[in-house]
Amino acid sequence: MEIEEFKLERLQSLWENEVEINLTESGVHPYTLRELLDENEIDEVLDLRLTYGWTNGAPDLRDAIRQSYPGTGRDNVLVTSGSAEANFLAMWTLLEPGDEIALMLPNYMQIWGLARSLGVRVKPFHLRSDGSRWGLDLSELEAVVSNRTKAIVVCNPNNPTGATLTPEEMDRIVALAESSDAWIYADEVYKGVELDGIERPSFFGRSDKVAVASGLSKALAHPGLRVGWLVGPETLIADAWHRNDYTTITTSVVSELVAQKILEPTTRQRILERNRAMLRANLDLLQAWIAERPDRLRLVPPEAGGMAFLEYSYPIGSTDLSTRLRQERSVLVLPGDVYGLDHHLRLGIGERAETLSRGLQQLGEFCDSLVGP
Repeated sequence: MEIEEFKLERLQSLWENEVEINLTESGVHPYTLRELLDENEIDEVLDLRLTYGWTNGAPDLRDAIRQSYPGTGRDNVLVTSGSAEANFLAMWTLLEPGDEIALMLPNYMQIWGLARSLGVRVKPFHLRSDGSRWGLDLSELEAVVSNRTKAIVVCNPNNPTGATLTPEEMDRIVALAESSDAWIYADEVYKGVELDGIERPSFFGRSDKVAVASGLSKALAHPGLRVGWLVGPETLIADAWHRNDYTTITTSVVSELVAQKILEPTTRQRILERNRAMLRANLDLLQAWIAERPDRLRLVPPEAGGMAFLEYSYPIGSTDLSTRLRQERSVLVLPGDVYGLDHHLRLGIGERAETLSRGLQQLGEFCDSLVGP
């Protein structure tokens, strides 16, 4: 099987640890264990015997996860090595060569490349900007969904735009899926860091054939733990668990114990409130920076998530801009080309304010040099 290059991740993997300022991070600045845990909890981690854990996830952790999905039991949850593994296992389980899926774009491009490599036909439908929000192109979605569609795949809240679907848009997706007997697969890893403080509903529970992926890496600010999860009907979870025996087998018992602490309701809420406050402050900083160049830069403010998707009108393509900025200023940004949207940049706004400020200063000076005084 030939695997096409995952350009988004490949670019970050090559350069994110080689630059002075990395503005490609799509989550929120992570905690240390000392910041997260009290002394007794740290001792509990230190005293943990480092054996294999439950291959589908520790029962207490699955209980903690299912609290966010009313009506579920432990057997509706599979713990995975990050949400990326949840995506992989779900696609491997649901899809066969020759199937069709309808995929929201722009999007984290893992499923785009994975499905195509599995011999699946990917039919895109788009979020489109009207200058005030990124909204779902419903007519396009209706045109690409048919009785051949195996799944409608969405990312909500969205990577990279930060858009959230309205209740009406969610209802239409559900209706189209049910009319074509298709699955809904929702990447919900940014759910919880809506900047207005109102957590959006999950797709899970809105129809019988729904599976969702999430994890600790984005909204909950702990990517280094590599804990994600897949939630769905018991038969789907059992089939995905079967495939998990061929991948990572199990996650780290240390990570799972810490994950249980993070998902305790009071701790989860504390982390989300801290993260939303950071994102709001950094978005204000970014918008003030944009206001210095109003003729060149445009932003539909994100509603959720750790990034902003910035449109620009400088005379350079986004890949060239990103490459030169890295080489000349040691600053890394993600070019819109990796999403198929040139003249856009994805900037992480979940970093510490001083890091974001230094990166924006360098980016601004570089962009100003493109057009002269």
